[in-house]
Amino acid sequence: MRALAALSRFVGNTFAWWVLLFAILAFFAPSVFIVLKGAIVPLLGLVMFGMGLTLKLDDFAAVFRQPWRVGLGCVAHFVIMPGVAWGLCQLFQLPAEIAVGVILVGCCPSGTSSNVMTWLAKGDLALSVAIAAVTTLIAPLATPALIWLLASAWMPVSFWEMFFSILQFVMLPIVLGVLAQRVLGNKVQLAVEVLPLVSVVSIVMIVCAVVAASQAKIAETGLLIMAVVILHNSFGYLLGYGTARLFGLPLAQRKSLALEVGMQNSGLGAALAAAHISPLAAVPSALFSVWHNISGALLSTWFRRLKD
Repeated sequence: MRALAALSRFVGNTFAWWVLLFAILAFFAPSVFIVLKGAIVPLLGLVMFGMGLTLKLDDFAAVFRQPWRVGLGCVAHFVIMPGVAWGLCQLFQLPAEIAVGVILVGCCPSGTSSNVMTWLAKGDLALSVAIAAVTTLIAPLATPALIWLLASAWMPVSFWEMFFSILQFVMLPIVLGVLAQRVLGNKVQLAVEVLPLVSVVSIVMIVCAVVAASQAKIAETGLLIMAVVILHNSFGYLLGYGTARLFGLPLAQRKSLALEVGMQNSGLGAALAAAHISPLAAVPSALFSVWHNISGALLSTWFRRLKD
């Protein structure tokens, strides 16, 4: 069991490289991975169930201790990332499916790996966890509303279909995970220790399915989408940090806001796009999943050296 837990930690710490490796394999051998297309939604549900197993009431204590800072982080996240996504789509005149995919990933809640990056960066981990949890809890309303508002100019988007989808494969698994933790107590610790391994395998499989299903289109537009993804993520970090500085937050909390704003739940973006739009619309989320884990690791390493 110790060996499995150690393997889980290793895979979790090298997450970005596994995603990158298998994304490349799926691009060059799409026929091998295309069978995973139907598993995208269940895999995301498994990741969200794991998140529920790790959530505790203490994680929300920061909401009550510093509610305005948590609120600032949530508002910044749902204003900056969707706004930057919309602006980049206008600037680059992206095709409809790609534009909707970029906006979709911009409207997702904070990514689960942002908490790990905040810890590595010596940021305010309690604030980071609170922002990630709250943005996830309000995502069933905020995400479809923002997508409908910003993306409808490119393609028709159904608010209610996305609302019920997020309830189904985000909120329900999280609630079940929280209930399992409350009922089983310390018995779930074994599962928690191998969660990084389960989460990495699940997200790698989601990315592989998306890349395999859109291989031909990625070959045509991959560099453009990658450039947009890098800009989107970078502006998220920069504007998140700038917002925290504007409001006078200390360095540790500036680090937290930068990472919480810039990192997205790209697995959710890929699942929503694949379920409601097209495999091509899921590509920005898949590439975001690869890139933001690499950039987040690099940024957290630099942040770690910063002093007040």
